[in-house]
Amino acid sequence: MQTVRDVMSTDIQYCTPLDNIYEVAVKMREFDVGAIPIVDDGHLVGMITDRDLVVRGIAEKHPGSTAVTEVMSRDLVTLSPDDSVQKAADMMARHQIRRLPVVENGRLVGIVALGDLATNRYSDESAGRALSEISEQHSVH
Repeated sequence: MQTVRDVMSTDIQYCTPLDNIYEVAVKMREFDVGAIPIVDDGHLVGMITDRDLVVRGIAEKHPGSTAVTEVMSRDLVTLSPDDSVQKAADMMARHQIRRLPVVENGRLVGIVALGDLATNRYSDESAGRALSEISEQHSVH
């Protein structure tokens, strides 16, 4: 069984609760990523996606100096590095998300994205199913 550890990204860009949403946006642009974890002393406390910046930030007329804690998601779906790649694909499909933080003993150790699963030869079918379910759900709204 292939695990999340085998496919996850470990070079993670993150911000802290002391940062503001402008800093998150700059990091997203600089590293060409769509989600930034919020980490406090190594522990994952939230996540901000590009959609969060638009919906909870700009659309709510929050300035760039707004604290990340004002717009971040707190109730996160996470995986263990020892979980299977299949479980990652199933969770993405079930929760309609494209990225999952990987946490070990409360500490952020990686991120697995739908693209990581799509390039994995053991999970092409699962990744395709997850993507189609995510896409169908988002097109309905």
